[in-house]
Amino acid sequence: MGTVIRHLSLDLETYSPEPIAKAGLYRYVEHPDFEILLCAYSIDGEQPRVIDVCKARQGYSDSLSAWLDVLQLIEDPDYIKHAYNAPFEVCCLSKIVGHPLDASQWRCTMLHGLYCGLPAGLDAVGKAMGLPQEKQKLNTGRVLIKYFCVPCNATIANGHRTRNLPQHDPAKWQLFMEYCAGDVVAEMEILRRLSAFPVPGFIQKQWETDQRINGRGVAVDMELVTSAVSIGLHTRQQLMQEAKELTGLSNPNSTAQLTAWLNEAEEDEEISNLRKDTVRELLERDLSSVAARRVLEIRQELSKTSTKKYDSICTSVCKDGRVRGLLQYYGAGRTGRWAGRLVQVHNLPRTYIEPLVLARNAIKTRQFDTVRLLWGSIPDTLSQLIRTAFIAPEGHILLDADFSAIETRVIAWLAGEEWKLEVFQTHGKIYEASAALMFGVPMELIKKGNPEYELRQRGKIAELGLGYGMGATKFRDTAESQYNVIFTIEEATELVNRWRSSNPRICALWQAIGDAARATVETGKPMSTHHINFIRQYDQQSGLNYLNIVLPSGRMLFYTHPTPATDQWGRPSIAFMGVDQTKKTWGRIETYGGKLVENIVQAIARDCLAEAIEQLEEMGYRITFHVHDEVVIEVPIEQANLVAVCEIMSMPPLWALNLPLGADGWVNEFYKKD
Repeated sequence: MGTVIRHLSLDLETYSPEPIAKAGLYRYVEHPDFEILLCAYSIDGEQPRVIDVCKARQGYSDSLSAWLDVLQLIEDPDYIKHAYNAPFEVCCLSKIVGHPLDASQWRCTMLHGLYCGLPAGLDAVGKAMGLPQEKQKLNTGRVLIKYFCVPCNATIANGHRTRNLPQHDPAKWQLFMEYCAGDVVAEMEILRRLSAFPVPGFIQKQWETDQRINGRGVAVDMELVTSAVSIGLHTRQQLMQEAKELTGLSNPNSTAQLTAWLNEAEEDEEISNLRKDTVRELLERDLSSVAARRVLEIRQELSKTSTKKYDSICTSVCKDGRVRGLLQYYGAGRTGRWAGRLVQVHNLPRTYIEPLVLARNAIKTRQFDTVRLLWGSIPDTLSQLIRTAFIAPEGHILLDADFSAIETRVIAWLAGEEWKLEVFQTHGKIYEASAALMFGVPMELIKKGNPEYELRQRGKIAELGLGYGMGATKFRDTAESQYNVIFTIEEATELVNRWRSSNPRICALWQAIGDAARATVETGKPMSTHHINFIRQYDQQSGLNYLNIVLPSGRMLFYTHPTPATDQWGRPSIAFMGVDQTKKTWGRIETYGGKLVENIVQAIARDCLAEAIEQLEEMGYRITFHVHDEVVIEVPIEQANLVAVCEIMSMPPLWALNLPLGADGWVNEFYKKD
């Protein structure tokens, strides 16, 4: 007989002077004053027990014995360890045992919930699942965590101490122990209810790889970072002082004060707000007041950037000069994509300034005048250079590889849009080919130097924006906000119509996916179309019921408690429970064919990236982080083989052998955006 696998569920309460939300998990645990305070655990579903780890450190025999027993179980491969947000427990306990714990022995209940379409927080998922009150996360926890887990202000009343210990309030400490046990109860109940919808083994393996990548982190150029913070602060103070002198206001950064001043200075203009687009429009006009124009220019300068991302690096960088924990696995619940954390690498500004090496050196040596002379705006220069703060350590170089137009490739593959697939299988110039088809122009004419080349921009915007059923009004607004291209509503309507006429199979895909999903919701019967399967799942014990979209990879997308619905235009749609992406709250959400196609395409693109990451890691490539459809790898200089990496990324997965993937990239000493 084989070894019987047992289960250990646990939850830790800890102390560190570092603010974990800003500093990140790895710096939080790295601090020399980091301590584990409490450990609640349950073996094979038994009633949780709580170890006072503070007493264990003081030598109390019962606590010490129990704590040593748990640490032994942590290392025992016959025990599967369960925790909510398991990376926290893994990182904390790795420091205690003195070496990295094996992530393959751990299961993250938060990941399980995210996979099943539920929100991230333990309290939020408990409420979303309708857990009984006694099995939900206790509401008293926030107050207790603030009291015991973070430094306190020194006051006369507390004897000038900067930390609250168990002896300072034994009653609260007892309540804290109950709270810790309650978290284990909640975690186990969530796991029990989700057991009918298991996390696939390949998703678990991807999570393990993600833990390795997050723990590896990326090196940062702290000389550049500290100089940028200093220059940014100095520039902001200068601009604010100039604005004060021009306006006479005590706080020209106040929208209300500045709006009132501008309305006095510019009597011909009625200014109701100072949003970025409003400021830009005002500066495009012939303003009568020179002072008003300069104040608006200052406002625009200050809004271009702050040093927040540089500040985030300063706050989260570890002792060895690397930032860790930049990625959240399954952070985007609808598609399973990764989300950014700390420095938010998923929304870094692009780099346009050249030469980058000169600009970086000018910032590092704090040459204000050189920056202004060569690149104009100091805030804008700092904003563009934030990417370049991520570097390769000595003897290494960064190798960056990016999928080429992957969403466009995936949707063409799903829909069977043959002309697009032919483009990707041959020359790959999708924007030129799209513009040529839409406007009836030979593609050879759409090249730099020809008047027809301006059509390429229209082809690009259409390809990036219209694949999921976007209408003319939203397309016009998106073109302006994201690409700074102005269309009239008539021009936008014409472009939408031209694109749809050129892509009839993609338009048919929206309808087919919407119809199949709704039919499955209404009848409960499985449906299939365009490589995608739709099923209904219901678990009577937990009360959870789902519409599941089964992707070609075998991964499922979960839509909780789906019902047929009708949209605002009277068309059939689907409603389900989920996290509203704008409000960030759990509630009823409506979806439809085009939106479902967007979820599916982005989810398939994510699966392609995940498979590429697994392949690269297995072949010894050390990924430091990844962004959307791009991987950043740290390699010894003599081993930098971009061609090999791009070939790996261009290999279609076994579940989509005729999907025409492509990748390109660069090799450089620092991160950038080509």
